[in-house]
Amino acid sequence: MERPIIGIPMGDAAGIGPEIVLKALAEKELYNTCKPLVIGDVGCFELTEKFVNSGMKFNIVEEPEDGKYAHGTIDIVPAGNIDTKCLLFGKVQAACGKAAFDCIVKSAELAMAGKITAVATTPINKEAIKAANIDFIGHTEMYAGLTATLDPLTMFQVRNMRVFFLSRHVSLRKACDLVTKERLVTYIKKCRKALKMLGIERALIAVAGLNPHSGEHGLFGDEEVREIEPAVQEAQKLGINVTGPVPADSVFFQALNGKYDAVLSLYHDQGHIATKTVDFERTISITIGMPFLRTSVDHGTAFDIAGKGIASPISMIEAIKLAAYYGPQYRSRFCC
Repeated sequence: MERPIIGIPMGDAAGIGPEIVLKALAEKELYNTCKPLVIGDVGCFELTEKFVNSGMKFNIVEEPEDGKYAHGTIDIVPAGNIDTKCLLFGKVQAACGKAAFDCIVKSAELAMAGKITAVATTPINKEAIKAANIDFIGHTEMYAGLTATLDPLTMFQVRNMRVFFLSRHVSLRKACDLVTKERLVTYIKKCRKALKMLGIERALIAVAGLNPHSGEHGLFGDEEVREIEPAVQEAQKLGINVTGPVPADSVFFQALNGKYDAVLSLYHDQGHIATKTVDFERTISITIGMPFLRTSVDHGTAFDIAGKGIASPISMIEAIKLAAYYGPQYRSRFCC
């Protein structure tokens, strides 16, 4: 089977992005499953190599098809120019925010043109993005805007546990207000479609409870009785293999052990805590709903250790692996 080309944007040059990319691509096993293509400034990677000492060589290419894709050589499509003489590790810089965004734009262009299969992103810094006067707050919003995608879906995966989110960056009070029958039915349908696009045809989805013990039939909190149970029942009538509400203190453990193919978490921290407690570094974020798949490390730019050569590449390795695993089947299903 032809190895998929996975685009890897550089991220914020003042953070650990270039470092974890170099360290990840030093792992020979990645080249057995994909063709990793870095999108960024070669000078930044040459500077990073001085303290990483990966032993990798750099091959600048204009088109993805020109890459060597052999261990020992990192193929780079130029994007996001950085003046390395002015680069300050661990500092918010508008130039780094602009360069990071330029790399993201280039990755989207290549993916939309069918020249790369999927994208695995490195961390960006929201303050640097703002300083560069870019009107997007984060990766998901950028890719959604660049691909004209309305409300893309976020899924976390760690080991064999998959978690979707009914809401993301809102207050806990607001998140509770968003637990409505209508929204739940919509998201259950979106989750089923997303899992099919990942190649999981007959997935069993569990909806997490909101209140302790799922409210004990309304004894402390009636959201389960009033909103969640009716939503699950309506989705079941539509032929969706879904169950719930399942108490949140057990549903994630059960999913990790194979009882459910995915869990719909009802708010941000409910699902984040569950996945990251299992394995923080191997929890990978996947964006679904765009014309191509995007995976991402689930950590930030780590300005406190940037430029020191001590950043762990584990999350980057896992993000690239998942992009290579899901990317081809996702793309074929999306196009259909």
